[in-house]
Amino acid sequence: MTITPTALMRGTAVSAVAAGLIFIGVQINHPHLDVTSITSTEVVVRGSFKVLMATLALIGITGMYLRQVKESGVLGLLGYVTFGIGYLVIMATSFAAAFVLPSVAGTDPSYVSDVIAVSSGGTATGDVGLVGNAFQLQGIGFLAGGLVFGIALFRARVLARWAAALLAVGSVATLTLSMLPDAFYRFLAFPNGIAMIGLGVSLWLATRSTRLSVPEPAGVA
Repeated sequence: MTITPTALMRGTAVSAVAAGLIFIGVQINHPHLDVTSITSTEVVVRGSFKVLMATLALIGITGMYLRQVKESGVLGLLGYVTFGIGYLVIMATSFAAAFVLPSVAGTDPSYVSDVIAVSSGGTATGDVGLVGNAFQLQGIGFLAGGLVFGIALFRARVLARWAAALLAVGSVATLTLSMLPDAFYRFLAFPNGIAMIGLGVSLWLATRSTRLSVPEPAGVA
């Protein structure tokens, strides 16, 4: 098997599409999180998929950025780094929700309850330590990163502009999370998921119309 720049770029495109599909899928009929449900197999499975989603999303947005480094400029770099940090923290918090909190729920249910409250924009009654800061960083990274990266992609005019615009708008829409019940705000993941799918498909199609290459070492004829 020959690994080429085009094959790698297509791999990032597939990752973006998969991330978008998973992001939407894990929110459908998502159970309400509390000390009891956090230990259920369903929540553990969904949390595992969220970790996978964040990993695939990181790969996907990396491909998007590399495909249009020159066109997106400094704004693209700023958006990519910020958005990437958001997904990195999502990966960490999702891992904790799937594999750490369930084991703590039996011995310290109040702590788990506070972490769940903070994760959904609520207020903890006790001390959750740096977990609260992690969720704040996650929110800022996802919100600001998605907005700036979406604007950069839109201005670059390389990938589908409708998907780039949807990414920016969908990220801003998360501002309403704290004002909506759990059953409703999860649907706000749909615009971001659809945007990732659209950008992934656009990235795949872009590899068909443009030949990707890497510079040869100096002195090679």
